[in-house]
Amino acid sequence: MKNEILLDLPTLAQYLAQILPDTIADYCPNGIQVEGSRSIAHLATAVTASLATIEKAVENKVDALLVHHGIFWNKDKYEITGVKRQKIKLLLDNGISLLSYHLPLDAHREYGNNWKAARALNLQELEPFGLYQGTHIGVKGVLPPMSRQKFKEQLELYYLHPAYCAWGGPEQITSVGIISGGAHGSIREAVAHQLDCYVTGSFDEPIWHTAHEEKINFYAMGHSATERIAPQAIGEHLSQYFRIRHTFIDIPNPF
Repeated sequence: MKNEILLDLPTLAQYLAQILPDTIADYCPNGIQVEGSRSIAHLATAVTASLATIEKAVENKVDALLVHHGIFWNKDKYEITGVKRQKIKLLLDNGISLLSYHLPLDAHREYGNNWKAARALNLQELEPFGLYQGTHIGVKGVLPPMSRQKFKEQLELYYLHPAYCAWGGPEQITSVGIISGGAHGSIREAVAHQLDCYVTGSFDEPIWHTAHEEKINFYAMGHSATERIAPQAIGEHLSQYFRIRHTFIDIPNPF
């Protein structure tokens, strides 16, 4: 294509290292995980580097794929076999670079899963919340008095996902904590902050009892659904900043 804008992979990685610094003790390496083409005209973003996501990236003829959940994790086996081999082979055979940003993409105050959601939900007086390894991953804020049912409807409209609720707190809510993904265990931090409700992605059997015993409203909006926000936001930003094409690959995942 004539006049196509090409972005150099090291330039992209360097820019992302500045806005998404790897300063949190994470579960995985952040940054370039697989080096494919060094020239990028078409960037895709997604929640997870699943096989289905990578196949869709190949179908869309992208040059780089940026995800929240990459393919390397701290406790993984070293061997490149099975599906992991299949994923890496697909990326390399098609010249697709894979970049992954985990907790930095949750915590970012402009493009991150939590702060961006809080602003979209009209929370005010935002403050850092959700302490992990000395860094706040989530956010808390206040809103005008609202019924917990009305807030549930707003959450479902925003995340496009049904809410699993444990309503142990007040009928009218004015304070909210948000941590995306698999952070149901942080309900106790929300209790310590005396919040009316806590929003995350996942849930587990003890959370039902905790919510009622500690008198807090709990909303689980889906691990994947709560982490669709940042990949789209960072992709749109990079597309505008570097004048490259961006596609969000949305693989259905109810969990």
